[in-house]
Amino acid sequence: MIAMKNKECKMSWVGSREHFVDQVDVQQINHVLVGRFGGNSSAGQYKNEDACIVWLNEVHDWETVVVMDAHNSSESAEIILSLFEENQAAMESLLSQVLSKSYFRSVENEILTMYQSESFLQKCRSVTGETAFLLAVRKGKYLYWFSVGDGILYLVHPELTKLNQYQVNQRHFYEWIGQVNTFAQVIPCYSSGVKELRKGENHLLITTDGLLEFPGNKYEQPATIFQKFEQMSDEEAVRSLLQTVQENNGRDSTTIVSWKKVIEEHATKASNH
Repeated sequence: MIAMKNKECKMSWVGSREHFVDQVDVQQINHVLVGRFGGNSSAGQYKNEDACIVWLNEVHDWETVVVMDAHNSSESAEIILSLFEENQAAMESLLSQVLSKSYFRSVENEILTMYQSESFLQKCRSVTGETAFLLAVRKGKYLYWFSVGDGILYLVHPELTKLNQYQVNQRHFYEWIGQVNTFAQVIPCYSSGVKELRKGENHLLITTDGLLEFPGNKYEQPATIFQKFEQMSDEEAVRSLLQTVQENNGRDSTTIVSWKKVIEEHATKASNH
């Protein structure tokens, strides 16, 4: 589902609605590309338990992207999708505020409040299966991420790739939300952080692990992913990444969200540079 209004754009999708098994799909939402592949039926795939959310606001200069990778059923991703839709107005109000030292802390507190509410915890106890969850927010020249599980967020800029830095977050295994739920523990386990974007063009890409886990995996080294974007248009590159998974008989579903942002402000550098 894609909706547009007053330079705002929203998309929400879960694989139980449209599975894309044996099918590569790439959609453009303003400056953001969303690519989906549900896996190969020849490898035994018959359903897609990925999900994603894309919220854009040009007026207040932010993007919020979520990808989820559920297993055992898509129910855990579905209740998170509903949770974010129910709290969308509150989240967008926070995201549209002016940047301050407490900006991302307020966003994180809102997410934690949502996930630790008794109504959501009750829903988690009633679903089958659980999901990894990765959220990225770009506001101004900053990138915030909140992760439960093994989703992957990349940031590509010449100053970073020169130092072989591509990946923003570390993947964490044995973390989920749903039937098995980190937020039901006394101390929930998740990771989050903030990254400064560099002056010039920054390329952000967030993906589920299907891109890294298929026979003869070609993308363990992030540089090989982004070579595609140097060789062809961004839309063709996203499509090519998914087609590679398809051609190599990948079973796991793969969801990719890719976008670029040009930053005019200077970024932090060492005092002797």
